[in-house]
Amino acid sequence: MAVRRIVPNLYAADPARARAFYAELLGLEAVMDHGWIVTFANTHATMAPQVSIASEGGAGTPVPGLSVEVDDVDAVHARAQALGVEIVYAMTDEPWGVRRFYVRDPFGNVVNILAHR
Repeated sequence: MAVRRIVPNLYAADPARARAFYAELLGLEAVMDHGWIVTFANTHATMAPQVSIASEGGAGTPVPGLSVEVDDVDAVHARAQALGVEIVYAMTDEPWGVRRFYVRDPFGNVVNILAHR
């Protein structure tokens, strides 16, 4: 038996509203849309399944619902500001080797956007 992928499922009363955040901010593609569920993915990347279990988000922050690693965290941060996305934890260079910030998606979920330094 092998785990092939892990997909977080976040509640949203209107999943279609996710496009403006997950597609425009993060550049993900809607790879499945049944109306009641929309799945976004980077169809050009191969990722290993992971799950993190945490008592805090690090540096005393709340545990984010999602962590999204990007290749240019500064560009995503600028895009978040331009789109008026709520930033709930400012851009920070963390002592464990990541540069990150937290945003709130349209449904209230806290998303950690990061890049390894």
